[in-house]
Amino acid sequence: MKILYKPFAIIAGIISSRLGHSLFKQLWATIDEDEPPGPRTAEANMTKVIGAAALEAATMASVAAAIDHASAKWFQHLTGIWPGDKRAEESDEH
Repeated sequence: MKILYKPFAIIAGIISSRLGHSLFKQLWATIDEDEPPGPRTAEANMTKVIGAAALEAATMASVAAAIDHASAKWFQHLTGIWPGDKRAEESDEH
């Protein structure tokens, strides 16, 4: 049944990528009026380059996790099947 989830995952990945990039651009605009510097931007200092990369990574990962979880819940709502792993039950060996 998890194979049926693949189209949902692909669409969720596309949506999260676009939404995450857009959100990062908005967040960066509140920090600096210039475009976020890349690692090979000669005029940018190291602090700005690392800060931009860290903010972009955190934004993209957070949006991807939120969209992925929401699409899994939607898939479960439609099919009654959770597409991912379920939490393992705690053992009674305490």
